[in-house]
Order: sequence, then structure tokens, then C-alpha cells
Amino acid sequence: MIRRREFVTLLIGAAAAWPRAVRAQQPKRMRRVGALMYFAADDPLAPALVSAFAQGLQERGWAIGENVRIDYRWGASDLERFRRYAAELVALAPDVILATAASIVAALQQASRSLPIVFVTTIDPVGSGLVASLARPGGNATGFTSFEFSLGGKLLELLKEIAPGVMRVAVIRDPFVPAGSGGFAAIQTVAPSFGVELTPIGVGDADEIERGIAAFAHGSNDGLIMVGPPSSVQVHTDLIVNLAAASVACHLLRYSLRHRRWPDLLRCRSGRPVPSRSRLR
Repeated sequence: MIRRREFVTLLIGAAAAWPRAVRAQQPKRMRRVGALMYFAADDPLAPALVSAFAQGLQERGWAIGENVRIDYRWGASDLERFRRYAAELVALAPDVILATAASIVAALQQASRSLPIVFVTTIDPVGSGLVASLARPGGNATGFTSFEFSLGGKLLELLKEIAPGVMRVAVIRDPFVPAGSGGFAAIQTVAPSFGVELTPIGVGDADEIERGIAAFAHGSNDGLIMVGPPSSVQVHTDLIVNLAAASVACHLLRYSLRHRRWPDLLRCRSGRPVPSRSRLR
């Protein structure tokens, strides 16, 4: 699982993945870097990300304001903002662009197929069509992948270790992107060996999530797993956790880039009915 410290480490490492030609010529002129971030500018994690990236650059001889300039854009988990800011950054003609999610890389590649892109925490860059292969990315993008689909099966295994009585598991995922469909497929592969019945729940909007969880969470041994991608699932995480916590008995396991007010594993036995969103606010 990618925790905050690991995500910050990836940002530091991203500087080392820049094209050698860019770094080799650093004394000649001010270099420009675009950075399209997944989070909002006022997110509590934002200052740590900015600081970590600056630290990584400095360790490799790049000093902000002296030989490198960084133009940040903060997408706030919004696909439309990703596309708009991608176009803005490409128009600035930077030497390289840092991207922090697969959906951001896709938006940048739609805007330019020539500007170098370095990505971090990207799920299945090959399956998403962002690179040709892990060994030889090709194109204009390279970087770090953060999740193997096989880990989806491990999530179910871990859930059963913690809650052996779980017989039914809902999997919240976006079926229209590789991270969601691939993660669910991995769980499907191992589910029979654990004697678990799976129920997929989509994340098209909050109503779909609420209906899915309300219809599912009626047993005494139900489980819930959330898989990627963050751009589709994470925006609804508060709602999902609150709905799961209010079910009769639930075991919630999630894979995510970070944590807010819940642990990786949330166990609850409240005996309350699933509430509507109006009562969650």
C-alpha cells in the first residue's frame, strides 16, 4: 500500500527520472517544470508534496528560482480540471511535466505527445495505454507504477484473515478504467477459493454508491473492498465509509494513496440501518 511517506518518496525520486538531456544542460538556462497534482491546493498533504519535490530537486543540483522554475496546478480530483490544467501547462512549453495519476497522464498526452512526462503512483500504465511496456515505455511518458492487479486478491485474503466469517463481499470500483476492472478481476479469480460471493458496486455518482451499499449490506457477515482508481473512488470515500460504518455489520478494507480519518481496516458492528446522505452531512 502506498502511504504518505512512500508517496512523498516517489515525488523525490521523480526528479531522478527526468530526461538526461534536461539535467545535463542545467547550468545553461533556467529550466521550467510543470506539475499537475491530483490533490487540491488546500489539501493537508499539499505542502509536504511541494517540499518533498523541492528537496529531491535540490539533492540533484536543481535550485528553485536559480536554475529551475516549477509551475503547479492542483486538480482537486476533478477530471475536467485535469484536462484544463494539462492544456495550460503544455501551453507554457515546460521542459518536463510531473503527473501524479494515470488520469492526469492521459490528459497530458491528449494535449501533447512530445513533452516529456514523469508520472508517480500510476496504476497499470501499460493497460491504460500510457506506455508501451514497463521495460521500454516509448512515447513521451515514463515513471513509477504503484499497484499490481494481483494485489486485489491479496486484499480479499487479508479481509478473510481478519474476519474469517465473511461470506459476501461488495467490491467498489470503476468498471470503465483498468484499475477498477483489473482489480475486480483479480478478486474474482481468488474468490471461489475463499468461498466468497462477490457483488460489484459502481461509482458513477453518490446515488449509485448509496443504492449499491444499501442493497448489499443486510447480512451479519458482509465485507467491503475498495479498489482503484483514486480519481473515481477516492472522491466518494467519506460517503462509502459512513455508509459502511452504519450497516448492521461490516468489514471494510481499502487500498488507497493516503489516509484521512479512517484506518486501512474499519470494523464496525453498530446495528443501525444504512442512512441517507442527508443524515451523513
